[in-house]
This record gives sequence, C-alpha cells and structure tokens, in this order.
Amino acid sequence: MADYIVGDIQGCLSGLKVVLNKVDFSPGKDTLYAVGDLIGRGPESLDTLAYLHGLGDSFHTVLGNHDLNLLAIFCGVRRAKKGDKLDSVIASTNFAKYCHWLRQKPLALCLGENTLLTHAGLYPKWGFEKALALSCEISTALQGPHWQQLVQIMYGDKPNRWADDLAGEARQRFIINAFTRMRFLEKDQRLEFECKTPPQDAPKSLTPWFCIENLELTPQQKVVFGHWAALNGETKSSNFIALDTGFVWGGHMTLLRADDGLQVQS
Repeated sequence: MADYIVGDIQGCLSGLKVVLNKVDFSPGKDTLYAVGDLIGRGPESLDTLAYLHGLGDSFHTVLGNHDLNLLAIFCGVRRAKKGDKLDSVIASTNFAKYCHWLRQKPLALCLGENTLLTHAGLYPKWGFEKALALSCEISTALQGPHWQQLVQIMYGDKPNRWADDLAGEARQRFIINAFTRMRFLEKDQRLEFECKTPPQDAPKSLTPWFCIENLELTPQQKVVFGHWAALNGETKSSNFIALDTGFVWGGHMTLLRADDGLQVQS
C-alpha cells in the first residue's frame, strides 16, 4: 500500500497513466492524491475526470484555479476559453455530476501529520492548522445550497494582503486566491498575480512565497504544491515540494511517493 501525490494533470490522462504504470499503481491498494488543476488546457479533460471520479476512495484532490474555472463556467460566471479545451466536458451528460463532485473537494488537505497539500502553496503567515481551518470555511460555502454565490464573487485581485479580521466576500476571495493563484509576494506580503516567470527572472521587488520565512511551520512539515510550472520542480528547499513540471507544456508529469519522497516522472 502506498500514497502517491501527482502534480498538475491539466487534462493529460495519458501522462498520468505513464507515471502510474511506472509504480504499478493499484486502486483499492494504493491511493492517489492530486495538487489540483485536474483539467484545463490538455486534450483529455473529460477522460481525466471520468478516470479520477472512477477511482472512488482511492483518489483525493485539492482544488486548483482551473478546477474552479470549470465551476464558474457551469454557473455561467465565465465563458470557456478555446485554449482550455473544455468543450467535451461541457457537452458531456456528466458535466453537472463532475462539477458537483469537484465542489466537494477542499483547498487544502493533510496527508499524515506533516504533509500539507494545496494547489498554489501556503501563505507565509499561515500554519497547517490555520490553512485547514480557512480551507474549511470555503468548503462550507462551496458545499452548501448557495454555493453558486461564492463562485460569483471569488474573482478579483483585492484584497491582496491578509488580515485576520477580513470578513465576508473579501475574506473568501483572499483565501481562494492564496490557495489557487499565489506565486510571488511583494515586500509587505501582498499577493502579486501578474508575474509568472521563474524566480530568477522576476523583478527584485518580488519574492516567491516559499522563500519568505514562515514562523508557523516546524522543520518536519512539508508543503506539496503545483500551479507554478516555471519552477520546474525547483524550490531549493526540502520543506516545499513543487510538483507542477509542465507536462501540458511539453515537460514531465511528476509523481511523488509520500512515505519516502521518491519522485517518478513521465
């Protein structure tokens, strides 16, 4: 029995199956975790959703920005972009089923006591307990009867700095942005959404979130995330593990075995 964590799949079921075959993944015996962005931009989004949904309790995921985008399309908040290649999903008779399945997923989850999974990372002022509590706030809304109201207000770049007394829509929007869109922070720890380059190519005023000291973490704790393909898996830290290695862009699909840190690539 083994737990595996995969980077951004983005509708590339073929790449996922390559790495799963390399470790002889067996549903029912093994468990697959994903760091979000199950679909979007790849050519096999519908097949990907069908496969992952079919894994049942052998699959768990956090939500990424592309997953939330699908929910927004379902709610009529956004229109599908041609480049997201979601036509087959939208036309499917299972579109609603997959969207209702996705909205049951959290923004953050713990694997064991010392591994946190999120899509974009962990805001430097948050520890594991805080992250899970904030994720639960969003899950409560997303799983509730008025969940489409959350989807309608979640887009926007403000507020971009955390405060514990943030409330209402502003609080929800910041939490979602931090978990699904974060890459760089400004010097006052404001989220910066425009820059998507490798860290070495970014303006000096910006710092990758994982390079900012987080006083809430212990040396044993690890944050596993995706979202930032330009990192190509490099954070220069054993505590922050980047798994988006850009398969959809011609890179690799990366699979991490949780118990020993072994990484397998397509």
